[in-house]
Order: sequence, then C-alpha cells, then structure tokens
Amino acid sequence: MELIEKLILPDFRYIRNDVTELTTGMPLYHSILTGIAMGDGQTHTAYKRANTSAEVGANAVEELCETGIIRLEKSKKIFTSWSENETVSNKLFFTSPFLRFWFAFVSPLFKGVRDGDFKEVRERFANRQSEFLQLPFVELSQEVLKLSMKEDPIVEIGTYWDNKIELDIYAKTKSGKTIVGSCKYTNSKVKKSELTRLQEICANAKIEADIFVLFSKSGYSNELKSLKGENLKLFTIKNFKKLVE
Repeated sequence: MELIEKLILPDFRYIRNDVTELTTGMPLYHSILTGIAMGDGQTHTAYKRANTSAEVGANAVEELCETGIIRLEKSKKIFTSWSENETVSNKLFFTSPFLRFWFAFVSPLFKGVRDGDFKEVRERFANRQSEFLQLPFVELSQEVLKLSMKEDPIVEIGTYWDNKIELDIYAKTKSGKTIVGSCKYTNSKVKKSELTRLQEICANAKIEADIFVLFSKSGYSNELKSLKGENLKLFTIKNFKKLVE
C-alpha cells in the first residue's frame, strides 16, 4: 500500500488519461472491467456487477477483447460432472495485471483519489488484498510447475471450471500424466483436508489424477508434509525464486 500511495495514486490523472485511451472512456466498458476485476471472472458475474444485460455485456466484451485489454477463455467441459445440455459461463481475464488492479481499486473510487483522499482505496485494498492476489498467485504457480517438470514436460496447463467444480491447476505432461492442483494465498498453513478435498473432487468427476500439487503462501501442516512423494508435490514461496532466476 505504501508503494501504491507513492507511485500510483499521486499520478492518477496521467494514468487515467492513458487508460482512457485504451478504453475510450465509455462508462459501460469501465463498469464491466470493474466487474471482471472484482469478481470471479465469469461473464455472467461481470454483467451482473455492471448492472447490464447479457446481450449488451457480450457486445461490450467483444469490443474490449478486440482492444487487447481482456481475453475470453472457454471452459473445456471435459469431465463427467457436466452434461451436454449444461451451459458453462466463459471467463474473462485482464491481459495486464496493472489494469486489473486499476479497475478493482482505483477507477471505481476515482472521485476521492482525484481529490487526494486515498482512504477508500486503502480500506478496499486492505479488505480485498488476499482475495485479489489469489489469481496472480495461481498463474505464477502454474509457471513454477512448468519449470519443475523438466523430466516430463508439461504440454497443457490452465485452470478448469464448470458449474460443479473448479480446479486451480489442471495439467497434462508429455508422457500423458494428469496433474491436479490447488493454490492457497492465505496466512494459514495448508492441511491434509485440502488434499482430501481435491481427491474427492477427482473421484466425483471421474478424473484420474496421477499427481497432486499444492502451492501455499504459508507452508503446510506436518501431517501433510509427511505425505509428500512422487504423487504429491508441495510448493512454497521459496520455489517462486525460479521465476526470478
């Protein structure tokens, strides 16, 4: 927050001008972008937060995707937890982490920021920081996993969601192994119950996972660490040094 107040908020007018060039400044666009930044990324959630219809929202999203500000990703719907008649909402992702931050914490509160009052931004960031940082933590975790699988390289990786389950990591290796994972950006240690939860999801969706991977900001319980092996890989913040190197 100290860096945000020092490097971003005082330059609000300049940055806002640059952002407006990208978005054309249309209020509907800004409402949808804030809906994406503050929600789960699913299209229907963004439209609801922007208080707009699916038809109007879809047209706006198409135009925003053409500008390169956001990208749309469709669910693979590959497991038996869904039926062919089931509709799964697409997800929207910012192509720039900074723009996601801007539309989550600055753009909706621009009046106060414009007048030099950062109180609302400070409070919103404090209340939503962990939740907001979960997505980049997942994305970086996927990159760390790719670097760690040199002997059996990953050929496909991403998140998976449908109307019943959601997985932070779903990956396939060159040899055909399936990897399922969970990422926790919290201040508490991850316990065995998280592994059990993943195993139950896989059992219900008939996913034959060869390897489970867990990423934790704050480490693991001793019980979970004792289960670490070929079929269970545990990653901590230290493993993220590979990305910098």
